[in-house]
Amino acid sequence: RHAIIPDRIEAATYLIAAAATKGKIELQNTNAEHLGVVLKDLKRAGVYVEVKNPGKEDESIVCGWKGPLKPVSISTEVFPGFPTDIQAQWMALMCLVKGKTVIKETVFENRFLHAAELRRMGADIEISGRKAVVTGVPKLSGATVMVSDLRAGAAMIIAGLAAQGRTTVRRIYHLDRGYENLEKKLTKLGARIRRVKP
Repeated sequence: RHAIIPDRIEAATYLIAAAATKGKIELQNTNAEHLGVVLKDLKRAGVYVEVKNPGKEDESIVCGWKGPLKPVSISTEVFPGFPTDIQAQWMALMCLVKGKTVIKETVFENRFLHAAELRRMGADIEISGRKAVVTGVPKLSGATVMVSDLRAGAAMIIAGLAAQGRTTVRRIYHLDRGYENLEKKLTKLGARIRRVKP
């Protein structure tokens, strides 16, 4: 018998979405130890993070926006470093934070395709090789964007939830590879999101 461990990437995606939308979330059935560097960087950015009952079966993570956030630069690494699979979501969050953030991608090549889609929404991002410089903007605006891969799709959803106006995210089949019932879970949290047939 074996219990499958919680998905740290899915968990981190929801935590970042809460911060980007100035909301609050409590995640159950997760493991804060697996999210160490992400939780640390969220705290550095000024996000409220609390781990309840650490190490126990009923452990949960509370995350919420508590005021203007600060830019936090990251460099992706293998575990236990900052996950490459959270890089796109972090970029979406940093687009809304005043100041400059440097994001270095050291694990995969050509993993900044989501930057062009974020720019459609008004983001200020400059790419140079494996480095992206994000200058925060006061707001993102809804747009029609395309998903290039699974995690880029998560970034588009986060940006769309935080943006003013309507955002349409196309090619969401990428998202279904890594997030089960994403729109239903977000709807339970108060998001106005729905899946539509083309």
